[in-house]
Amino acid sequence: MEQGFLTQTLPGSGGDLVAIDNELRLKLYRMMSRARQMEQRAYDLFMQNLVKGTSHLALGQEAISAGFAAAMRPDDYTFCTYRGHNHTLLRGASMTGILGELMGRECGLMRGKGGSMHLTSVEHGAMGSYAIIGAHLPIAAGAAWSAQYRGTKQAAVCFFGDGTTNIGAFHEALNFAVIWKLPVVFVCENNMYMEYTPIDAVTAVENPAADRAAAYGLEPVIIDGNDVELVFETAAAALARARAGDGPSLIEAKTYRHGGHSRADPGKYRPDEEVAAWLERDPLPRYRQRLVGYGLDEAEVAAIEAEVEAEVDGATETARNSPAADVSIVDKDVWADGGSDWRN
Repeated sequence: MEQGFLTQTLPGSGGDLVAIDNELRLKLYRMMSRARQMEQRAYDLFMQNLVKGTSHLALGQEAISAGFAAAMRPDDYTFCTYRGHNHTLLRGASMTGILGELMGRECGLMRGKGGSMHLTSVEHGAMGSYAIIGAHLPIAAGAAWSAQYRGTKQAAVCFFGDGTTNIGAFHEALNFAVIWKLPVVFVCENNMYMEYTPIDAVTAVENPAADRAAAYGLEPVIIDGNDVELVFETAAAALARARAGDGPSLIEAKTYRHGGHSRADPGKYRPDEEVAAWLERDPLPRYRQRLVGYGLDEAEVAAIEAEVEAEVDGATETARNSPAADVSIVDKDVWADGGSDWRN
């Protein structure tokens, strides 16, 4: 563990649950590479004026989405923010569907209606990206309550940014999750900035999520969110705790976005030396170096990168050639019955 971070063992987790072998390591690297290359392509498409609306990229934060996705069951639930491309992809959603949705194309996950900030793939447990800060935390708690009631041993994992910790819904969701011992894992992706404002400039505690944990009877868990193996181990422990009926966990994963808040933001408010220091801790080259250190063949790692590049190219071309979303679907699927008629 690098200096500046701590890992608190999650009570009731059962200790070391999953051995990390080379097969899993390569899987984790492939997942991070898919997320990185797809996000970079989303940036390129935006610069070509092909992405409709804005987008919020998670370049630099791939270890969190990969570590958790690898630890989750296929029937678990993921809830994420508008910075949710990676989470949706790594739960199993189509890369073509995601890029198509960003470009407003018929092949998009929501046929081009939702765009970057509303990615959803229910069949893969990706239960939506939420543009309203903190709105999804009580919804994740509700999904966990449903799983608890049905006895399915499913868990809900809810990702949110550091700024969400100053929103009332954060505290309300934590409170009820603890009271009802819900199988939900709350994950704060602390990238140090709430849009353009440093989180420490407007928050009374140093660690915005972990330092509030004790108020709800939870252990403070702070991890290096750029260490994919540590994220995986922490996720596996928290999920085991949830499935065992031991209640929720609150994890603060320290990370950093490489770019600005959105594509309209150059991010110049961040000190150059801070950006440079975090780029040195980029999770992909960092883990690539570790894989080689484990004795894995560097050619095998390079082959993964090439395969992913080909996948991204193919998904891009399919999405680019898909028809634009038709205005006739604007009033479809507003309600659960598939229509838009107001119901009293």
